Amino acid sequence: MSLRRLRTLIAVDEHKTFSAAADAVFVTHAAVSQQMRLLEEEWQIPLFDRSRRTPLLTPAGRALAARAREIVRAYDTIVASVLGDEGFEGEVSLGAVPMTLTGLTPLAVRLLKHSYPDLHVRIVPGMTTQLIAEVERGALDAAILSRQGPLSVEITYSDVAREPMQLLAPEYMAGEDVIDLLTRYPFIRFSRDAVVGGLIDDWLRENDIKVQVTMELQGLEAISSMVLAGLGVSIVPAHCVRGYNPLPLRRLPLPEGAPVRQLTLAFRRDNPRLPVIQEIHKALLGAVGIGFFTPEDPGTTP
Repeated sequence: MSLRRLRTLIAVDEHKTFSAAADAVFVTHAAVSQQMRLLEEEWQIPLFDRSRRTPLLTPAGRALAARAREIVRAYDTIVASVLGDEGFEGEVSLGAVPMTLTGLTPLAVRLLKHSYPDLHVRIVPGMTTQLIAEVERGALDAAILSRQGPLSVEITYSDVAREPMQLLAPEYMAGEDVIDLLTRYPFIRFSRDAVVGGLIDDWLRENDIKVQVTMELQGLEAISSMVLAGLGVSIVPAHCVRGYNPLPLRRLPLPEGAPVRQLTLAFRRDNPRLPVIQEIHKALLGAVGIGFFTPEDPGTTP
């Protein structure tokens, strides 16, 4: 058994097709197929259901891919664990929900890089549910996401910030009564596929607030642009780290009792790069403490 074949098996599990896996590990499609057949011969077990047009991992194949991740992860950190450098070099994969990508995430990564310049942070955007699944199966070291109820026993989290909800409205739109503005103007709904969207929708329903939904969007930038164009009002979280050059919009706090988005850093308890993840969490808290994101002056340090 070779680590190269294990890495290829992991790539097939993550990317679903031999062609995509081949691109990920920089080999040909034929090489991926050959390596998988060699593993099947060595282990004497079918890893793929080849009755389909696209071969799919069997349950045993998926289980072996999960164990392969543990072996590869242990190998990748073996030198760091012996030499005591805590693994603060090489690559760490960090998932992040889209709304953190214009303030919190870049500022936190910048702070982290100042302390550990040899550490490369690979950012992977995604929705909360998707990111949790990626952390669970070891495809991501950690992920910044919206906490939603209890996580699996394999996952733990370190909270980062609480973001209260706010009403977005064009600057010309008069009035301070949030409920009145919500019922009088078209409503741009935050996608209910996101944890935030579900929280907002539940609050509107529980408080019997009737809104005229005109569109449902996923990204904060898209929602903000629609509001700026005068196409309606919306409810979004107030950023714990303000982005650079925010759009000129009115931002009104919701009444007491309105939902709050809890940002958290999720990771597997058994991740061998736990010291690195702890430093990522410290950097996130540092970014929240600063509270705003600005371009970096190369001649300064944080």
